[in-house]
Amino acid sequence: MAKGSNIVHEYFRKEIEGLTILVRVNPIHYTGTEITLQDGVAEMREMEFDEEILEDLKVDGFTASSALEFNLYLNGLV
Repeated sequence: MAKGSNIVHEYFRKEIEGLTILVRVNPIHYTGTEITLQDGVAEMREMEFDEEILEDLKVDGFTASSALEFNLYLNGLV
C-alpha cells in the first residue's frame, strides 16, 4: 500500500469560554481540519501546518481527543 493511504491521524481538543475547537492532524503531510463549535454551530476549515504542529498544539493547551468525537461533528451527527 502507498504511504498516503495508511495515515493515522491525530486528534486534539480545546475548550475556551463556551467555544470548543477540535483539530485533526495528518502527521505525514502536515495538513488537517479544524472544527470550531459555538452555540450549536459548527464551522470547519482545512489547514496546513508545519513540522512543529504537535508541539504548538500542546503549548496552546490542546489535549489529545478521540477520532470518534471529531468524526461525529465532521459528519453532522451531533
